[in-house]
Amino acid sequence: MPRPVFNEERCKGCELCTVACPHKIVVLANRFNSKGYRPATCIDESKCVGCTLCAKTCPDVVIEIHKDKGE
Repeated sequence: MPRPVFNEERCKGCELCTVACPHKIVVLANRFNSKGYRPATCIDESKCVGCTLCAKTCPDVVIEIHKDKGE
């Protein structure tokens, strides 16, 4: 299964990834990072299909899509 991984400290909360996600599972967290931004996060990793649209859209290279070995 693909799994989105977020470097929350780099995120500026621009929300571009939330718009890009076709399954609407990428949202802004209800907490703040050390810079005072609400970072992007995934609310249901089991629904991630690994399309990488969120990662490709991110201007700050915050998101990586990790895949289990064997995929």
